[in-house]
Amino acid sequence: MKGPALAVEGVSYEFGAKSALADVSFAVEAGAFCALFGPNGAGKSTLFSLLTRLFTPRAGRIIVAGHDLSREPRAALARIGVVFQQPTLDLDLTVRRNLLYYAALHGLSGKAADRAATRALERLDMAERAGERVSALNGGHRRRMEIARTLMHEPSVLLLDEPTVGLDATTRRAITDHVHTLCAAEGLTALWATHLFDEVKIEDRLVALHRGRVVADGTGAGIAAGRSLEEAFMALTGAERAA
Repeated sequence: MKGPALAVEGVSYEFGAKSALADVSFAVEAGAFCALFGPNGAGKSTLFSLLTRLFTPRAGRIIVAGHDLSREPRAALARIGVVFQQPTLDLDLTVRRNLLYYAALHGLSGKAADRAATRALERLDMAERAGERVSALNGGHRRRMEIARTLMHEPSVLLLDEPTVGLDATTRRAITDHVHTLCAAEGLTALWATHLFDEVKIEDRLVALHRGRVVADGTGAGIAAGRSLEEAFMALTGAERAA
């Protein structure tokens, strides 16, 4: 694949007269963990809806693994794995059955599906939980299972829309560490949407959104410039620091 794993070029979107995204552009290289940072209302969820083709952009284009999302939607979407903000698991099924059901949606069955499920669970250290009902898992294990599930069809780009909402700080750190490991060890590209400063490592790639516009794009260290990321973001947006 030539070029970045994910490219957003001049994307805009409006809800009636209200602008949700305005000329948003950034690119993420293969194997990078990129934090898409912004408070609620910044445009993160709207952008994810465009990336997953729930919405179509009014202007601009999105390229996934070399495929234009508008012109080659099937090829582009096949390269994406998505973890939505709201859980989408069947609590009455076992962990493995959930994964096999998801595999069937992607055309995998039989031994191929079994192998994919085993490998996905091993990648998230969930193999020992395969026979448990999802209802018996804690919140952290359910999220790790959702990430494992989205790896079943071997995507090259992972989209994670605030995947740690409602989890404690220790569990959130464990999940972000797992995704960082997938990027570093396997060359997966992750776009991790968050409004929490402690989910962004100083060495991470960071794209900051504010009121639908990109206000910073670089490494956490470069954007912070010796300050905390919170201080840097407040300076960029002119907002008062939270009490």
